[in-house]
Amino acid sequence: MRKVLVAIDGSGCASRAIKYAGEQFSGMRDLSLTLLHVLPSLPPRFWDDGHLLSKEEKEERQAVVARWIENQMLVTEPMFQSAMEDLTQRGIQPEQIERKIIYDSTDAATSILEEARDGGYLTLVLGRCGFYRIGERLIGSTTSTIIQRGAGLAICVVE
Repeated sequence: MRKVLVAIDGSGCASRAIKYAGEQFSGMRDLSLTLLHVLPSLPPRFWDDGHLLSKEEKEERQAVVARWIENQMLVTEPMFQSAMEDLTQRGIQPEQIERKIIYDSTDAATSILEEARDGGYLTLVLGRCGFYRIGERLIGSTTSTIIQRGAGLAICVVE
């Protein structure tokens, strides 16, 4: 089974990565393609209040966090639907496509790399919108971080 992971975030760059994956892997019968979205970190209001939480406060906080995660998953539904439509229009069969959301991440690049390695994916496809140069350093790009730390993975960067 050829396992391909496509990282998506709803951006135009991710849309180009989806189109690329659909064109490159269309018609492969032994394909398993996973669309991966990493939710943003929890908002600061969910963090520690500077004191030990009581049992009731912990339960209340967990309920609020669970509602936030549910809402974020609902927000991502149109993004996944659009990606699925795009892939199926390019010849990927719906049963070959899986979806995955990571919601406990503090760093998107690390989460994507962990999923790629732990999931045994042969190829990682992602979009890149650009990068910023400050002096001699490049900063700010999840894609740049993945390229720097992605030794041992086949990484397709679509720009």
